[in-house]
Order: sequence, then structure tokens, then C-alpha cells
Amino acid sequence: MTLKVALAGAGAFGIKHLDAIKLIDGVEVVSLVSRDLAKTQDVAAKYGIAHVTTELAASLAIKEVDAVILCTPTQMHAAQAIACLQAGKHVQVEIPLADRLADAQAVAALQKNTGLVAMCGHTRRFNPSHQWLHHKIVAREFAIQQMDVQTYFFRRSNMNALGQPRSWTDHLLWHHAAHTVDLFAWQTGSPIVQAHAVQGPIHPQLGIAMDMSIQLKTASGAICTLSLSFNNDGPLGTFFRYIGDTGTYIARYDDLYTGKDERIDVSQVDVSMNGIELQDREFFAAIKDRREPNASVAQVLPCYEVLHRLELQLGG
Repeated sequence: MTLKVALAGAGAFGIKHLDAIKLIDGVEVVSLVSRDLAKTQDVAAKYGIAHVTTELAASLAIKEVDAVILCTPTQMHAAQAIACLQAGKHVQVEIPLADRLADAQAVAALQKNTGLVAMCGHTRRFNPSHQWLHHKIVAREFAIQQMDVQTYFFRRSNMNALGQPRSWTDHLLWHHAAHTVDLFAWQTGSPIVQAHAVQGPIHPQLGIAMDMSIQLKTASGAICTLSLSFNNDGPLGTFFRYIGDTGTYIARYDDLYTGKDERIDVSQVDVSMNGIELQDREFFAAIKDRREPNASVAQVLPCYEVLHRLELQLGG
């Protein structure tokens, strides 16, 4: 059976998903949704997608559509995920699930009622580097004592990953911190019981903090220090240092090194080195196998509970 998929959001991340899906058998993107019709038609032509629309409802009305991947602005995620579930469609929402705890809870509650697959794009769970470490943790060969994480961008204007103007504002707490908060709890296998945050000045035009520092502690005693910035004029991305009882490891997206900067081969961890592809494979496999996926909305909901606590600390 070929899964028929609609993808909403033809920007930088939507294209990453389209490239990934091309590598996965038994899946076909049959509808593409985005707000700029001309640009959407251009992308659809490149990927051989027959149906193009500017309205998600038009895609949801297509009976043959089994599932939807949402790569839309953060502020739309929860409402669109709910619309997909109400239409009887499985849904994968790019990170973050929501930018308010109540909205994330509403998605999780509806998923439970429908029994459909609802998953969030917490990609770090799927990167081969982090998977390699997770296998060692599960095998009790490595236990995290501390994680030191840097999430750095140079984004003093509202641009996306392709250098194009964004129609929405990104957020250090509700988007970029979500990756690490969820990963830390998943890797330690323990709930986060302490969380503290401070932030720098609010940008006068963008209306968001451009720098932030977060401290976390799990019930198991592991700690995490997370530094985030949109002001860093240097290497971009997120860099993870895992300090454990049997070694130190540094993860840079899909690459992994020892604490002495010796490269570790993670090419055999999974069927691909592309975290987005692995994330999509999990989504489609869960639908076909009728099971809960890794990074289901139920599994990642505690992350958004922590983000909510931090927002309250910051005066949000």
C-alpha cells in the first residue's frame, strides 16, 4: 500500500522533507500547501506533485490523503494539527508542537481520542550521533552526568535557513530550546525536575529575546546547561557535549566525536545519515504498523510542560 501524503509549508524545512520522502519507498506526496501560490507551484513541479493549494482545508478534503506533514509557521502548528486529526488524517508536526502549553495539551488529548498517529519533529532523537549514544545508555555502557549545549545562529533579521525573508518570528525558547529539553529527558530516561532560565534584552523590532541561558536537572541527578543566541557571528547550529561516567562525546548534528575530537563512525547506526529522513521513516512506519512512534505528541508533551515553566519564570 502506498501512503498518500500532503505537505504543508514549501519553505526551507518543507523542502528538506520532500527530499527525504523521495528516498522512502511506499510513500507519495500528492498535495502541497503553502501561502504563496506561484512559489508553491514551482516547488510542486520540481517534485512532481499534482495538487497545489494555499489552503490546508483543501488538502484535508482529498479522500486519498492518509497523512499530513506540517512545516508551517510555529504559531499555526497546534490548530493545524487539530484540523488534521479532526479530518481523520495522521499528522507529523515540525518542532515545536505549539508555542503554548494549553495548545500542546489539546493536540495530545485529541490524538488520544482519535487513536491516529500524531508525531512531532524532535529530530535529535533520530540523528545517528544521538542514536549511537542512546544505544550505549540503554545498554548501561554510558550514563550522562552533564550535557553542555550551545544553540547558535546569526539572525538579527527575520530570515529562514535559505536566506529568505520569514513571514513569522522564530523563538529561542519554544523552538530551539525544545530540541535540547526533550533530548536531555529522553537520553537520561528521567523527568526534568528543576529548570531555570534567564534571557537578554528583547529585540525592538522582532519582539523576542536574542540570547538565553537555561539550566536543567533530572530526577536522576543529571544536569544540563543550554546557551542559545541569535547574535552569534560564527559557526551556526547546535553542538552537544555529553559528559558521562565512561567518556565524553561531542555531537554536531549527524556527526559524533570523542571529547578529544576523535571522529566516531555512526554510519551503520541506521539506514541513513539524514535525521529528517529517519524521522519521516519512523512516522510512516508507525502508520503502517499501527503503533505509537518515537517522538509521539504524548512522549514529547513533558518537554512543553518544562518550556511553560521557564516562560513563567521569564515573565511570559
